[in-house]
Amino acid sequence: MPMKLKRSVGLPAAQGAELAAERARLRQYLDLKLAATGCPSADHGANDHGLLEVAEDLLHSYQESGRLLSEHLPPIDRRLQDFLNEHLDAEAPEGVPQLPRGTLILDRHGLARELSVPHNADYHQSPLITSYRCANGVMHNPVNDRRTTQGVFHVAEGGLPIAGDKKAVPLATFAKLLATALKPPADLMQLPYTAQQTQQAATWVSLMLRPMVCPAVPGMSDGKRFEVRFFAPGSMVANLDFVESVFGNAGDPLLPENDAALDPETWTGHSGCVILAPHLIHVTKKAMGLPHVDQATARQKAEGMCWSEPDERYNDGGAFKITCRTEAGVIITVIADNYFGYCKKEVKTQISFSANLFGLAEEEHAGGALAFPCYSLGNHFYPDSQVSDGSYTLTEALSLLGDDVERQREGHAVDRAWPQVVYIPEDAQIDAETLQVSWRHQGSEYHIPLLADHYYVHPSGYRVELRKHAGASSWRLVGTLPRVTMCHKPCTVSGGGKSEISKSISDAIIYGPFYVHDIEADLAQ
Repeated sequence: MPMKLKRSVGLPAAQGAELAAERARLRQYLDLKLAATGCPSADHGANDHGLLEVAEDLLHSYQESGRLLSEHLPPIDRRLQDFLNEHLDAEAPEGVPQLPRGTLILDRHGLARELSVPHNADYHQSPLITSYRCANGVMHNPVNDRRTTQGVFHVAEGGLPIAGDKKAVPLATFAKLLATALKPPADLMQLPYTAQQTQQAATWVSLMLRPMVCPAVPGMSDGKRFEVRFFAPGSMVANLDFVESVFGNAGDPLLPENDAALDPETWTGHSGCVILAPHLIHVTKKAMGLPHVDQATARQKAEGMCWSEPDERYNDGGAFKITCRTEAGVIITVIADNYFGYCKKEVKTQISFSANLFGLAEEEHAGGALAFPCYSLGNHFYPDSQVSDGSYTLTEALSLLGDDVERQREGHAVDRAWPQVVYIPEDAQIDAETLQVSWRHQGSEYHIPLLADHYYVHPSGYRVELRKHAGASSWRLVGTLPRVTMCHKPCTVSGGGKSEISKSISDAIIYGPFYVHDIEADLAQ
């Protein structure tokens, strides 16, 4: 299980010297994979480990086998291509678009992350994304880090019904968009990994996911998973790093142990595909086969799926994603953008598609938060009736905490795991002016300093901390009740506000002086 988690989601994460050794192994593996696919591998100069020279004959044999089997697709790709061949045959007179062959398969977690930055640098910038290597991984900053959903979702005709809030696209237009998506410009295919050397690798990168659709019921049924294939031009490998970190890497699709059809008990029977193609924002409506406005239907006119000028861009040159899906259980989506969120949400959409066809499952989740009321105490804290009814004592609390705390001679205790948490006696008082916490113990008065980064916990669970005012230079005591309110929002549709419950509104609060002359008149405005 640990090895499976490591290959799937990279856990447990390596640290320190182990991280450096793991990256070295990944780079060696990547050099072999690049050479095996006929791409230039990394030029390590004086640090060349010589592995490619040792494996030269083996790589030549592998390349020749790949050439002879160039038309042989992984099982999941064959299922997707068979769907395209059948569904688009009548709409693609120039030939049904073919899924990429000979891609650089990302068969374990971490390869996409290593590929997203040059092997000999910690920074990479392209027109679509900027990536920085950090101590704990790689930070990706795509040029588009937020998007709207207005006019973005397009669905090909000829399959399942299309909702009114989606744009309906002729199937022939989808075929042309797909064909164009699979012919990206050369600069889009270049891998960041070799960007700073003379011989640069340019290739498609691909990834397979197996997200859960229906969890297992122990003793009753196995869990059911969906299969998804991602194809991205080499320069967009960072998107696949993001996706596999969310849903996990399902391994090499060529291997029989990863073929969902050979394990039908754990497969919903449905297949998905996502192709990244940001260059589609430059195509024109006319070139993609949309009708002239004079021949368009009322819906096509309303949704902009027609043209009056030959140079009008599809979707007005804006980002979009177009989906083709039928009751056969196959869904193929082309995303004309590099926004990470579209990749994640598309997988969730495809999970919903599979759940709806499979039945007795739903791609939904709940949201919630534990809300602890807190109050400004000013400069002084006294253990009055608002804090405790007098029935809680530090002696009782420490007996419950046992060896998890370290008792101090002054009468208080410090948490062993979290030294900034201090357990104070029931009669303790806190003064922000003198910066002291004081109490009586065994007939004597004791004091300890009041520190800004510490939490002082009363035996009742009431917590006091010294906190700086968000809009001023002053400091104050803040008390937090131990009695929590559970805010829960059960399953709703996307956009129902599940995650908003747990988000702080502190960043939406503006601090500053204001003057109210007439409260009723001001509110009326």
